[in-house]
Amino acid sequence: MSTGMKIGAVIITMGNRPDELRALLDSVAKQDGDPVEVVVVGNGSPVPDVPEGVRTIELPENLGIPGGRNVGIEAFGAGGADGYDVDVLLFLDDDGLLARHDTAELCREAFEADPELGIISFRIADPDTGVTQRRHVPRLRASDPLRNSRVTTFLGGANAVRTKVFAEVGGLPDEFFYAHEETDLAWRALDAGWMIDYRSDMVLYHPTTAPSRHAVYHRMVARNRVWLARRNLPTLLVPVYLGVWMLLTLARRPSRPALKAWFGGFKEGWTTACGPRRPMKWRTVWRLTRLGRPPVI
Repeated sequence: MSTGMKIGAVIITMGNRPDELRALLDSVAKQDGDPVEVVVVGNGSPVPDVPEGVRTIELPENLGIPGGRNVGIEAFGAGGADGYDVDVLLFLDDDGLLARHDTAELCREAFEADPELGIISFRIADPDTGVTQRRHVPRLRASDPLRNSRVTTFLGGANAVRTKVFAEVGGLPDEFFYAHEETDLAWRALDAGWMIDYRSDMVLYHPTTAPSRHAVYHRMVARNRVWLARRNLPTLLVPVYLGVWMLLTLARRPSRPALKAWFGGFKEGWTTACGPRRPMKWRTVWRLTRLGRPPVI
C-alpha cells in the first residue's frame, strides 16, 4: 500500500554500459506504486538512449562518484518542504538491476514507519549465483547477509536516502572522487540523529567484482580514509582510527605496488585539503559503538 512518499532515483553512468543501464531503468519503471522519477547523469560522457520521461544531464568532465551523484541530487532540488521535489532518493549503480518490483514500496513503508530512519542500504547479490559478498554487508558481523540490522554506513550504489538528510547535513563530499564518500555522509547523518538500516529484502542484482579493479583504488582508499578521519573524528580518535587501518592493511599483505600506492595516498591525505572539519560529538562515538562499529575500526 503506497504511503504517498515521492521517490526519485539518481543513476550516474560513464556511457559504456548502455544495455545494463537500459535493463536497470526498466527495473525501476516496473516498481509498484507511484512512478519513480529518474535522473541519469553522464559523468563526463554522453548518456546512452534512455526511455521517454527519464531526465538526463551530461557533464563535460568526470566529477567522480560523489560529484556526479551530487549533481543528480541537485536536479531534484527545485521545491518541496525541505527544498526537494521528492521525499526519498534511490542511488543505483548503472550495471545493477532491482531484483523485485516492490523495492520502492518497501522503502516508502520503512521511511514512513520510522521517522528517525535516514538511509537504507540494500543487499547486493550476484544475478547468477545469488551470492552476497561479505564486503557488501555494511557491518563487522557480515557472515549472514540475510539478517537485517541497524548499521553505521551504507553501500553507495544500492541505497535509499531521505532527502531531509541532505537538507540537514549536506550531500556527498565532492573532493573524495571515489571511496569512503558514503561513510562520510553516514557519520554526518548519525551525528545529526538519523539512523541507517541494512535491509536484505531490498535487493540490487550486481555482477560480482573486486574493488581493486579500479587503477586508483589503493591510493584513493588510503587518501580518503585520512580525509574521513580528519573531517569527522574527535582529535583523540584520529591517530587511533588511522593506526588501526594501517595495521589491517599490512595484515592483508598487499602487493608491493599496491602498498606503495596505499602509502602514497596516505601521505596525500595528510598533505592536501580535505574539506570542512566538523568532528562528531562524543555521544555519536558512543552510538556507533553501541551499533557494533566504534569509529576506530
